[in-house]
Amino acid sequence: MPQVAIMLPNGTVEKVDRESKESLDALRQVAALLLKAVLQDQFKGIRLGEAVAEEDQFFVDSDKDNQQVSADELEGLERAVKKLAKENLKIELVKVSVDDAVKAVEGDQFSSELLKENAEDGQVSLYKMGDATILAQAPIMLYANLVKNVKLLSVAGAYWKGMSSNPMLQRIYGTVFFKKEDLEADLKARQEARERDHRVIGNQLDLFFVDPKVGAGLPYWMPKGSTIRRTIERYVIDKEVGDGYEHVYTPVLMNLDAYKTSGHWDHYREDMFPPMDMGDGELLELRPMNCPSHIQIYKHHIRSYRELPLRIAELGMMHRYEKSGALSGLQRVREMTLNDGHTFVALDQIQDEFAKILKLIMDVYKDFNINDYTFRLSYRDSKNTEKYFANDEMWERSQSMLKAAMDSMGLDYYEAEGEAAFYGPKLDIQTKTALGNDETMSTIQLDFMLPEKFDLHYVGEDGKQHRPVMIHRGVVGTMERFVAYLTEIYKGAFPTWLAPNQVNIIPVSDEKHGDYADDLAREFRAAQLRTVVDHRSEKMGYKIRESQTQKVPYTLVVGEDEVANGTVSVRKYGEKDQVSMSKQDFLDLILHDVATYSRED
Repeated sequence: MPQVAIMLPNGTVEKVDRESKESLDALRQVAALLLKAVLQDQFKGIRLGEAVAEEDQFFVDSDKDNQQVSADELEGLERAVKKLAKENLKIELVKVSVDDAVKAVEGDQFSSELLKENAEDGQVSLYKMGDATILAQAPIMLYANLVKNVKLLSVAGAYWKGMSSNPMLQRIYGTVFFKKEDLEADLKARQEARERDHRVIGNQLDLFFVDPKVGAGLPYWMPKGSTIRRTIERYVIDKEVGDGYEHVYTPVLMNLDAYKTSGHWDHYREDMFPPMDMGDGELLELRPMNCPSHIQIYKHHIRSYRELPLRIAELGMMHRYEKSGALSGLQRVREMTLNDGHTFVALDQIQDEFAKILKLIMDVYKDFNINDYTFRLSYRDSKNTEKYFANDEMWERSQSMLKAAMDSMGLDYYEAEGEAAFYGPKLDIQTKTALGNDETMSTIQLDFMLPEKFDLHYVGEDGKQHRPVMIHRGVVGTMERFVAYLTEIYKGAFPTWLAPNQVNIIPVSDEKHGDYADDLAREFRAAQLRTVVDHRSEKMGYKIRESQTQKVPYTLVVGEDEVANGTVSVRKYGEKDQVSMSKQDFLDLILHDVATYSRED
């Protein structure tokens, strides 16, 4: 296999396989340096932030006094990058005093700050190519001429260092490969990702929006998005109640002492919002987890062994502090609603309850047509135990219990050290996203710690007090992330039972056939079908195309024949042909579609 030479931040030169990840990372570093050099050349006085090679791309942050770099300028910048690469300038490692380095970028507060932060013993290490430099933080190619198959992808806003209190910079993204066919394959995959991006689809279908002006990471659910979410919530509640759960409502605020008792304040503080001082010594905290709230439900009464397993569930709203740079549509938000549940069990009930919870999760997956998933048993890191609840016996016991439960069910799984919660081991169910990435959808966690910390007990058959075990579980995670996942999996074409509008009725002539369309709509709505009638004075062809664009499962066209015969002309989403059928036959068809969760079987 061909090899290429790369230079490490310490100046050492190594040869690595050209097809390796190391070589591709080093190629992206060169591309970032080239783009930085081009920006400096074309825009005098431009201020430059980070220039970084990531896992599948590179980017350069910049700021100008006048208008920022626009998407229209990317093509010209890309040509300049390729032209500069052909000059095959050598890249070398230099060490300069931080004072000299800062003086060289005088007037650029972002570059100055980066240089000062990365200085050691008064010096800073830089990769130098002609007059351009970049921080020596990762391996880089020795020469620039291998940057041939490069593409500048997009521009976006990015807060300096990812903090909303800092200035907004312009971020230019790009990608680069050794082979042209690899670049083409990557661009094709990116196009597919754009078409499936829940943020793009959410805007096209008017499902939700996020406006940083009124709160970054705080989604507003529009009527259509609310309908999808409400349908999921009703489904989940009915499913859980049918499985023996008691649904509750608990406050989003809680006394900070509860989170100190639970350990969240010690282990999770950086992800929590600052406490609110009520002025009388009481500190209230926006909850990042629902566990302490459900513990209070358990503690409100004296519990008997006859009540166990006691299953408590809630669609519980939580708040977590996320940096602005990490926020993304519905996937990373600051306010979320978790499909949460906690079961309190005796020791000898753990295995059966674990199996019951897992069966519930797998049944839900079937209804949503989620078939590609794996099981991961997540243990504590045996070599780094200080970040976990300090009880070796508990950890050994609970981890062996989870493993035994999985083995008894005959399910395949893999084990992962260091992925446990701080209070106990867990089973993570990993699903594949629309783009093939792994994502944790559901969890089941054993917890011996919180019942001890909150001094929970129940009266046993022997009349004595016993400590219960707590099982945390989430079936579909948060409503926000689950809707984002489904939007991308379905590409916005939600199955009939989930679709915000299930039927769109289009009268050929509103004057002549509008009343019939309204009569149909009333009858369909009485059957709990979400139905709209398009009374607009647009051309019928336009209305039909828009109905397809909005991905409505069933579009009905009604004209003279339909009015005379009591029929409907049905066009299913994604199909070109229209089928004429009686009103009752259509009702039977769509109601069966809804009742079977639109599954092929």
